Amino acid sequence: MRSISVSGIRAVFVSALVLTVAVGGAALASPRASAAPELDRYLNLPMVNRDADHGPGGVNPALPTDPAVLRGLLDEARERGVAPTSYQALLLQYRLADTTAAAGIDLKSWNPRAGVTANRGNLAKSYQFYKNLQLDHRELQWAGMGGLVGADFGGGLLDFELATNVYAFTRLAPVANAIVTETNRAFGPAIIDRLPTGLRALARVGATITPADLQYVQGSILVMQKNIFSDLMPMHRAYVTGGLPALREMYDAGLFPADIMRAWEQVATKTPDGIAAGNARLLKREQGDIVSKQWDAVRAYRGDIGEAMTYASTLAGSPSVAGVLPLRSYKPLQLTGTTPDRRVVTVTVPLPSWNWSVFDQRWDYITDQLLPKYRYQVENRWSDLRRELVIPADAQMEQHRPIWNLLPMMQSALDTLKAEVR
Repeated sequence: MRSISVSGIRAVFVSALVLTVAVGGAALASPRASAAPELDRYLNLPMVNRDADHGPGGVNPALPTDPAVLRGLLDEARERGVAPTSYQALLLQYRLADTTAAAGIDLKSWNPRAGVTANRGNLAKSYQFYKNLQLDHRELQWAGMGGLVGADFGGGLLDFELATNVYAFTRLAPVANAIVTETNRAFGPAIIDRLPTGLRALARVGATITPADLQYVQGSILVMQKNIFSDLMPMHRAYVTGGLPALREMYDAGLFPADIMRAWEQVATKTPDGIAAGNARLLKREQGDIVSKQWDAVRAYRGDIGEAMTYASTLAGSPSVAGVLPLRSYKPLQLTGTTPDRRVVTVTVPLPSWNWSVFDQRWDYITDQLLPKYRYQVENRWSDLRRELVIPADAQMEQHRPIWNLLPMMQSALDTLKAEVR
């Protein structure tokens, strides 16, 4: 038998070792090699469903909705040094999926146009999540106010959903007609044009509003509700889980502008003025940047019908923040005119002279009523505010179903108008 030298054995051993390392290295590299093409599928995706009116689920239907899967893809993008703007949609999808999971909402099936019954749980869970953020973080005043006021509006949606409530809605038309008629009798036709356009629209078409009209409006409001959640709640979740660095990544990805990053920096100071300024900017983003055009579209829906329905929502709205006037009592309708016997009469009736769906009018109410009075509650009446915040959102929605009060409100306005002009 041929002998093998020591040097030969060494050479064979070294060769085997090199082969083992090479094979092992290839095996170790293969997950990353396979991960890269997987990640590449999700880079530079357009956020085609950032407006939830385009469909259910997250910001792009091609993206996963499992937070763990999304987190893995996101970590891979960071490790590869991918520019945040290239993983913009992936980042927002992860933050949104993480937030909905924390709130107990199934992102994949969340479809606002499915109606109130299908989304009642999502509404309650959303507003509960808002309220819990405020309870755990005193500086997150937008969340607390959004939880309280949102649940109030959610109660209104419960009413609008039922087709049988068309009956209650159509009963408003004769009263609105009577108010217009009485105004004409007392002051003459010249003053009719000074009545709110929504009131005049309600007098004209209130009796013709259909279940389909109610379904359109309720669906539009549910879309707005999801759009607000999907934009601002991922920021809040990033703030409480990752602080300002997590928000800066979202800013670097182009998910919000510099003034919103500055707003979060103000919130993070945890000083009264910084908190107030930062939360005010977040609220303006919600009402101005996110839903303003959608409210305009609802108000323009089928001419007088959209105008009438948005005015009715203003008539019914009553935010449960201590000290805040109901919407109908803020800038109530005032009529000044001359009676046939030449007496000058000014009549104030409990009807809003404005419409919540108009941004400038809505923002005026928010800055005059909601923002300062909610801030006062947080800073000076926390125990009272906390009692409101701990009420389960679903129960609060039930407590604030307004449809049964709409007719008495309108009748009261008519009675007041008659009494003042005698």
